[in-house]
Amino acid sequence: MAENLIPRRPSAVKPPPPVTVPVIFLNGLLAGLRARGHDCRGLLADAGIDPSLLELAGARVTATQYAQVFRLAIERFGDEGLGFLSRPLKPGSFALIAREALSAQTLDLAIRRAARAFGLLQDDVAADLRQDGERAGLVFRFITPAVGQQLFFHELLVRVFWRLLAWMAGGRLPATRFDFAFGCPPYAGSYGKIFPAQLAFDEPLTAFWFDASWLRHPVRRDEAALRAFLAEVQANLLVPRRVDDVVSARVRACLQRSQPAWPDLAATAGSLHVSTATLQRKLALEGTSFQALKDDLRRDLAIVRLNTSKVSLAELAQELGFTDSAAFQRAFKGWTGTAPGAYRRGGSQ
Repeated sequence: MAENLIPRRPSAVKPPPPVTVPVIFLNGLLAGLRARGHDCRGLLADAGIDPSLLELAGARVTATQYAQVFRLAIERFGDEGLGFLSRPLKPGSFALIAREALSAQTLDLAIRRAARAFGLLQDDVAADLRQDGERAGLVFRFITPAVGQQLFFHELLVRVFWRLLAWMAGGRLPATRFDFAFGCPPYAGSYGKIFPAQLAFDEPLTAFWFDASWLRHPVRRDEAALRAFLAEVQANLLVPRRVDDVVSARVRACLQRSQPAWPDLAATAGSLHVSTATLQRKLALEGTSFQALKDDLRRDLAIVRLNTSKVSLAELAQELGFTDSAAFQRAFKGWTGTAPGAYRRGGSQ
């Protein structure tokens, strides 16, 4: 038939979702190195981050920049422990831990092997698999008090081991609770995307917990998959993962697809085939709102665009649904605490 001769238009490639990270976590990433007297300004410059942003509580960096700083820090200072441990954790240590765990047949044995390998590489933290009824967890006990005082290192250990083991299990290891052996920090509101489960502070030990049935789960990765994982290890371990099965993620995806139309609440509810009231109620149950999701998405898109393009502020304002550049700049300063120009690569206007 004639219509079969008409070439099909290629489907549009959906751009990757924008991801940004609060600057408080970048400060945490650098805290151990700075405490050892290392000058980290070169890392920031190479990642295109204006050092002044680190002084602004509301500032954010792109996930790519965050992972790049982590990678550069290990390369330049030769320490996968980022200065937090009493002696450097030599490059290649994480790969050794991962390979030791990969040789196991079940997640139970993989966790035990990873914990044992970690214990052989340093003397400051003990990691142990524990089972309490129907839940199991990897628990971290800080042997050296000074190491245990670094809050970010608690966070880092939990993220690294949880994400590694989830990857080994095939991509998922749903956590049921994250315990932290320190008080609730003022930035705990930013934990949601990083630690997506119940949070408990002032606990005796730092740990992450999951359903004990996962211990019988087979390790589903091989050496070739591990090499690919290690090639992008910083992003694989540190960048927050999207949760696609929650309403807020569906709203964010709908808004992203609609650019530059930026539908209102009613139009978005219609696209998702729910009433406006139902959408508002479901978002409230997830601790957010339509306007907050819209502003967060526009903020993240703006930060990524400012870092990766030479788009004018007027054009960016139009892309993000603002009436003019001045309105966009006011909103951006409200979101981040500084003007958009500070996010240009190298801080240039």
